[in-house]
Amino acid sequence: MTDSHAHLDACDEPGAIVNRARDAGVTRIVTIGTGIDSCRAALRLAEQHDGVFAALGIDPHHAASADTSRLDELRELLAHPKAVAVGETGLDNARHFAAPEEQRRLFDAQIALADELGLPVVLHTRDADADTAAALAVFAGTVVMHCFSSPGLLATALERGYYVSFAGNATYPKASVLREAAQAVPDDRILVETDSPYLAPQPVRGRPNEPANVVHTVAALAEARGETGGALAAATHANAAIAFKLP
Repeated sequence: MTDSHAHLDACDEPGAIVNRARDAGVTRIVTIGTGIDSCRAALRLAEQHDGVFAALGIDPHHAASADTSRLDELRELLAHPKAVAVGETGLDNARHFAAPEEQRRLFDAQIALADELGLPVVLHTRDADADTAAALAVFAGTVVMHCFSSPGLLATALERGYYVSFAGNATYPKASVLREAAQAVPDDRILVETDSPYLAPQPVRGRPNEPANVVHTVAALAEARGETGGALAAATHANAAIAFKLP
């Protein structure tokens, strides 16, 4: 299995976490940078552990920070052989750490960077469906919708061939709309993630999340889609390899 989105730099004892993931059958993890210092930490972890790769970006919550002037550093970090995507990046109108216009400038700059480097974009979007769709309309590359929670964007994602990644919140009893969305995603476009250490799935809810727990999300989504857990695990693992060009 592949955990397509984890924040290992925000986890306690990431080495032990990677080992537990392997024991659970999770052989690949994409760890995420959310700012320049976080990106450097993500790359260090990718260097230290087989099967760990890094997506590097500046998330919308940092769009008013000094990191926005460090895009040249981000470009340099993305040249690393274990850097596999730009992001997470996007727009977030649910939390107001930066003004919408600041977020959009940063998002546009990272879309352009992904286009320049031929890398996928890992998308963070909340309460910004129309603006997100408009910003990405100019991008012909691969898009991974991280922690899918925007049903209003599902039709756009399916039409444009985006990858749609589901996290532990899709297992929560009241999250039927997310499980219904998962039923609509084609076999070759669905991904699974933990967003560790956040959003632990229902069987371990209330504890710090970690990549090994992606098995619970696979089980819940497989049930919703009417397929076996093994089939969905294999499909999402193959999809992650294609989306991120992983070995």
